[in-house]
Amino acid sequence: MFNRILRYVRNFYVATGLGLLAWMTFFDANDLPTQIRNWWKLRELDGEAKFYQARIKAVQTERQEVLGNDRLREKFAREKYLMKKVGEDVFVIVDEQNEPLEK
Repeated sequence: MFNRILRYVRNFYVATGLGLLAWMTFFDANDLPTQIRNWWKLRELDGEAKFYQARIKAVQTERQEVLGNDRLREKFAREKYLMKKVGEDVFVIVDEQNEPLEK
């Protein structure tokens, strides 16, 4: 009799544990597929953050170079933004991919 009760209690705990595991794996708000999607999205966003941090560092370096010298500032404005002086014409020579030859 005691063995039957013990077996029943043990089966109850096993069944309850399996039911809880199934619930948390597939039906819960934080189920396994959602966790995997969130993990992949986090990796993607970390990669984007690294890219933008490197880009910010490059822009800051360029900014320090340009702001330190008036001649470099004028050269930068002419090359990047195609600015010109009054009465002056600017011609940009491009290659087959429509990219400027001088960079």
